[in-house]
Amino acid sequence: MTEALPAGILPAMSADLGVSESAAGQSVMVYAVGSMLAAVPLTAATVGWPRKRLLLVAISGFALANTITAVSTDYTLTMTARFLAGVVAGLLWALVAGYARRMVPAHRRGKATAVAMAGTPVALSIGVPAGTSLAGLVGWRFTFGIMTLLSLVLIAWVILTVPGFPGTSRAARLPLRRVLAIPGVAQVLTVTLMFVLAHNVLYTYIAPFLGPLGLADRVDVVLLAFGVASLVSILITGALIDRHLRRLMIVGCALFATATLLLGLLAGVPALVYAGAAIWGLGFGGAATILQTASAEAAGAAGEVAQSLIVTCWNIGIAGGAAAGGVLLDVAGSGSLPWWTFVLVAMALLMTVMSRRHGFPNLVRRLAREQAS
Repeated sequence: MTEALPAGILPAMSADLGVSESAAGQSVMVYAVGSMLAAVPLTAATVGWPRKRLLLVAISGFALANTITAVSTDYTLTMTARFLAGVVAGLLWALVAGYARRMVPAHRRGKATAVAMAGTPVALSIGVPAGTSLAGLVGWRFTFGIMTLLSLVLIAWVILTVPGFPGTSRAARLPLRRVLAIPGVAQVLTVTLMFVLAHNVLYTYIAPFLGPLGLADRVDVVLLAFGVASLVSILITGALIDRHLRRLMIVGCALFATATLLLGLLAGVPALVYAGAAIWGLGFGGAATILQTASAEAAGAAGEVAQSLIVTCWNIGIAGGAAAGGVLLDVAGSGSLPWWTFVLVAMALLMTVMSRRHGFPNLVRRLAREQAS
């Protein structure tokens, strides 16, 4: 929610801070830059920390950053707070999937990742649309204040209920260059970058895209259609990922590409805009789980470092998408956004199809080989 909320409130946020919508959209970009820069070095620096302590530090960082965002009237200070939020997000993303995978037996690791990452579609399907609607009633600052309160509740819940795990011993750590050389890791990172770039070129500027279509007052409804479909997607992903990871990624890319064509060709029909958003959500919702599972399966014992690399590529995609989308919005207009999104997601699809042996293999066959050996 902290990451994506500005996408639904850009007009109000930009007006209040006295900047353009494209400048306000950089609140998403600077968040991503924080995650991009912090994920690998912070993960490496804290890999030996007890996992529960690290989790609490990250959530506390969100509480601080959202408080500053809620009260700041200065654009530079707001961007600084968003950067801080991105830094702790980079740490959290690299931590959470591995944390969940340690709680379950090997044959349920994909499902555990899916459960842990269900927060993403829940935020998109419920949190961001609700936050967008709430911001229209009481102001966007109040919405970020609620985010702080939610963070404090979460801290208490983690203290009371979440089990602790030790960090990784020094002897078990692999250097970054050796992780990158593991077959399949580079392919997963490339697909991650292309897929997330595609998503954020359009998602960051969904409000300006919908405005000329006469749907400026329906941004929350469009985001709700996207988010509910994303939630359905992750439920499907959780059920199938331990056996059909490769097929899920291919289908996800294909659905996303179909949605961009629908939004590019038939956006003048409101019902088809909602349909396009739903198809987009079906393609996107399970992506984080699929990509993190693919990287962890490829990297093996170096899974946490691989997760930090996924975080870095994911946030390069967010930052690059926000930056590129802002340029396209100013130079070519909002109608160009779906078409550039289509090009990027087509590249992700091509790389996924090509990564049959490493990166996105058939996990059923891999598991059978491991059991046989």
